[in-house]
Amino acid sequence: MSTPTTPYWVAGRPRTGTDPVEVRSPHDGAVAGRTTTASAEDVEAAVAAAHGVRAEYAATPAHVRSAALDHVSRRLAERSEEIAALITAESGKPLKWARLEVARAVSTFRWGAEEARRWSGTLQRLDTDPAATGRMALVRRAPRGPVLGIAPFNFPLNLVAHKVAPAIAVGAPIVLKPAPATPLSALLLGEVLAETELPAGAWSVLPVPDEVAARLVRDPRLPVVSFTGSVPVGWSIRESAPRKHVTLELGGNAAVVVAPDQDDDALAWAAGRIATFAMYQAGQSCISVQRVFAHRDVAGTLTERVVEAVQKLVTGDPTDEATDVGPLIDEQAARRVEGWVDEAVAAGARVLTGGARDGASYAPTVLTDVPADAKVSCEEVFGPVVVLDPVDSVDEAFARVNDSRFGLQAGVFTRDLQVAFRAAQVLEVGGVVVGDVPSFRADQMPYGGVKDSGTGREGVHAAMEDLTEERVLVLTGIPV
Repeated sequence: MSTPTTPYWVAGRPRTGTDPVEVRSPHDGAVAGRTTTASAEDVEAAVAAAHGVRAEYAATPAHVRSAALDHVSRRLAERSEEIAALITAESGKPLKWARLEVARAVSTFRWGAEEARRWSGTLQRLDTDPAATGRMALVRRAPRGPVLGIAPFNFPLNLVAHKVAPAIAVGAPIVLKPAPATPLSALLLGEVLAETELPAGAWSVLPVPDEVAARLVRDPRLPVVSFTGSVPVGWSIRESAPRKHVTLELGGNAAVVVAPDQDDDALAWAAGRIATFAMYQAGQSCISVQRVFAHRDVAGTLTERVVEAVQKLVTGDPTDEATDVGPLIDEQAARRVEGWVDEAVAAGARVLTGGARDGASYAPTVLTDVPADAKVSCEEVFGPVVVLDPVDSVDEAFARVNDSRFGLQAGVFTRDLQVAFRAAQVLEVGGVVVGDVPSFRADQMPYGGVKDSGTGREGVHAAMEDLTEERVLVLTGIPV
């Protein structure tokens, strides 16, 4: 029995093109599903519809947008097992992590519904100077215009949700391009969105090749671009559309600092968290733990426990309930990780565990004695590899964290409040997580980086602000 073709979505309606796309599992090559590339005519129709509905959609009552987001959240929860299985099938993400991704998407759309209800203006009195007596300003935020959302493969549902939910919440039409390797989860989301009463043109989901996406980036009818993905592509988008409002969520090489105040129980917690979140998603997360700087007083014990914890992780079939670490997105990605590790070893690094590739899978790997200029240390590995380095002080650790062109999030394991606040002050990152790894993310909080990690912030409310601009109404002759 052949696999049915999943439609894409143009202005809220299902469409099928003529160029087939077969999505296969990175684990065993099994067919996860089929769809088609959006035709040129359908791409134009989607953009024209988004442009045409922008004023109507911006004026949509808050309760309509909130109800749509509530519906999506509820339906994702109802279909959670089906969607988790689809995420696993197309991305190779272990089922336990796919279920967590669905739960986060449910939360993301719920937050969108709640923020849509709260989204309002502020009053500002202007009679602070005599010339403005009797005047008041109403400051509101209006959509900048239709959004081009470009999503990555590593969270094929929840990072799509972080494009779609804020746009719906503020009344900005969105044209979404899912990742070529994992379009099926986004297309299923389109199926759920089609059940809502949002106006035609409010959203489209288009699988298109990169050259078509590049044209969309330059299309003046899409004045906002929200991109999550690789550093080179992200900055090239910014450079190719200098007059647009561009938000970029790019890469990282997330670091952990372990202070000397950690007792035995605290070190056990830190080691377990480091091992889990260096290897989860097969390391394919921009806030996966990549670098660990532990004070020499605790580095030996921590290293032993991290290695032990990593060796206990179950690797293999992502559909197996017990699997912790699955394959990378494809064999090319695994070969790249293999090459970077081999390069580090040739330069003097030691492999404490792992260091072997099998097809698209790479064994969870712990390295030490890694030269600072090795790619596994200074670039984004985006694979199941962690580098452990001892340091002589917390200040040295902070300096090592900052010695990077990336700055997304960092984790600091300490019980010293002074160390925690100093970390927040001196670390050049978008977020510091105290008492845990940098991989922690709550979907409602502002999330984003500095330096080469991007510009702008996700998190539903923060993204809503990014998609809108202030407009001021001055009222005259008002008794304040």
